[in-house]
Amino acid sequence: MTDSDPRGLTHGLTNYGDKDFALYLRRSFARSMGYSNEMLARPTVGIAYTSSGFNNCHRHFPELLEAVKRGVIAAGGLPLEFPTVSLGEAFLSPTSLRFRNLMAMDTEEMIRAQPMDAVVLMGGCDKTVPAQLMGAVSAGRPAIQLVGGPMMTGRYRGERLGACTDCRRFWAKYRAGQIDRAEIDSVEGRLSTTSGTCAVMGTASTMACVAEALGMMLPGTAAIPAVHADRLRAAEASGAAAVHMIGSGRTPDKIITPKSVENALRVLLAIGGSTNAIIHLTAIAGRAGIPVSLDFLNRLSDATPVLVNLKPTGENYMEDFFAGGGVGAVLRELKQDLHLDCLTVTGETLGERLQASEEFVDHDIVARRDAPIEPVGGLVALFGSLAPKGAILKRSAADERLFEGEGRAVVFTSLEDLAARIDDPALDVTENDYLVLQNAGPFSASCMPEAGYLPIPKKLAARGVKDMVRLSDARMSGTAFGTVILHITPDAASGGPLALVRNGDRIRLSVKERRIDLLVSEAELEQRRRQAKPFAPPVPDRGYGKLYAEQILGADEGCDFRFLRPPSKQAG
Repeated sequence: MTDSDPRGLTHGLTNYGDKDFALYLRRSFARSMGYSNEMLARPTVGIAYTSSGFNNCHRHFPELLEAVKRGVIAAGGLPLEFPTVSLGEAFLSPTSLRFRNLMAMDTEEMIRAQPMDAVVLMGGCDKTVPAQLMGAVSAGRPAIQLVGGPMMTGRYRGERLGACTDCRRFWAKYRAGQIDRAEIDSVEGRLSTTSGTCAVMGTASTMACVAEALGMMLPGTAAIPAVHADRLRAAEASGAAAVHMIGSGRTPDKIITPKSVENALRVLLAIGGSTNAIIHLTAIAGRAGIPVSLDFLNRLSDATPVLVNLKPTGENYMEDFFAGGGVGAVLRELKQDLHLDCLTVTGETLGERLQASEEFVDHDIVARRDAPIEPVGGLVALFGSLAPKGAILKRSAADERLFEGEGRAVVFTSLEDLAARIDDPALDVTENDYLVLQNAGPFSASCMPEAGYLPIPKKLAARGVKDMVRLSDARMSGTAFGTVILHITPDAASGGPLALVRNGDRIRLSVKERRIDLLVSEAELEQRRRQAKPFAPPVPDRGYGKLYAEQILGADEGCDFRFLRPPSKQAG
């Protein structure tokens, strides 16, 4: 019997030194849950269940779970859910990224330790999907991703609203004094009105699209709204598909390959997806030994147009994307650029999947390849003396008038410094300056939060300034917009050049040349290095914080833990 053969509850017996006793005891305890012998003889499908009172995105998961179970049972399997860490983006301190790898470890170890022949990964909120895919790749059992889906839009005074691009738009108006406290409080109750993930092409929806493009999800299921009946049907079909994967050998490492990663990168660029997806896809691919280089990203970006008209890049919402054709429509427009021989969870190749899925496309939502929204991809990597290992700009959500130029650095040395001074009327800043945030990267005490979307100083916002060049080693929400340069690597806390920037330094940006340079002599920088205080925060004495501090990798390696990655297979 090979590891891929169905073994049901005989899989991975508890070690008492007597296998027959271990099986006898396991079956006895399983029968205490009311299962018949017929059910206990079936192959088992584990369901990684991430419902949590601290995760609003997943509040419909109890109903979704029942749909998965009925799909498993109908296909001849025994469904057994198990809880794992759940990451609710707005409920974690200092940031959800700090705990993504913890969730990945939890998912991996529970898949490996418990008797399941395949697993359905129920995720949704930003970091849950990458964590689950990372864990599943490392665990090596057949796995299928199911997402909770995006929330529906709300309404406010006749205007359609969706978290969280519109959250930021209204907050910017409030900071600029254009609306008062009563109005912002009223808007607050109309931004997130159903279960599900953000209603725009933020990180959660981006990662759902990436998972479908990788082949780890059933076709057409990435964009189904959380409250739509099709979401329950997708859950049922995912449960059935998991049973059909048992004994097939279709483990994640057979699906997540250099070719499928390239396909996923092209989809990411075409949907104008979240900058966070670069970190997450790098981490997922890294678990399969596949590196993702930023040079490779740039080559693809120059040859892959933006096709999807969704906020924050465009005007529409995820419910429109679903109705307009979803990921399948994007894949068909990109067909000439994709590796169509990639295997998917159903056993079909991507080419076979696309041939079987010719459906309606709303070209106001998903543009034709020969008439794109933007001629090049939504993301671009920058290099230079300020970012030797790279930085990321979401150019499709930025002001191209700021793409070429120089600016004077206005430096904030930490998140606390930013909060204390950004709205100070005495702050020496103009709209042509470059705002710089230090010590917010993966090696910092703040663990790379979504703080890269630095607020426009209040005195400038009040004068109508809506965008400025902003630079940091932090991340930015996928729902945000602006000329924001992120993930500067090496980060400040690990001693990168970003740590040496001082107020008044000149910085040159050239998106055309893919450059971001600090215009300070090497001699001056060396003197600053000698005079600088230690960059990195102290390592905690115990617990997960200690593990994080000792094992975290940089943004260019997906912020995974060093000890969890296998050797690389093939360069991107």
